[in-house]
Amino acid sequence: MSLAATSLKLPRRLKQRIERLSRRSGESAHAFMLRALEGHVEAAERYQAFLDDGVRADEAMQRSGLGYAAADVHAYLAARVEGRAAPRPKPVRWRR
Repeated sequence: MSLAATSLKLPRRLKQRIERLSRRSGESAHAFMLRALEGHVEAAERYQAFLDDGVRADEAMQRSGLGYAAADVHAYLAARVEGRAAPRPKPVRWRR
């Protein structure tokens, strides 16, 4: 693994909080910050992938003219949350 050095200026209070938490968890402040940054980056990447999937789905829907009736989707999800089997909603043509 290739490493790149960086400098991070932290507000004093934040640095104290990191040091306190890292001591409690038995890791260095560096390891704590690295783990926190990695987790945040992964969450941001997942969020961006979620948005990208939504854009692709919308583009496909716009091209095909097919979508799902909201009432059908809501009924399906309500049944699944309650643990009941439910048929998946069928696509409907929303554009002629």
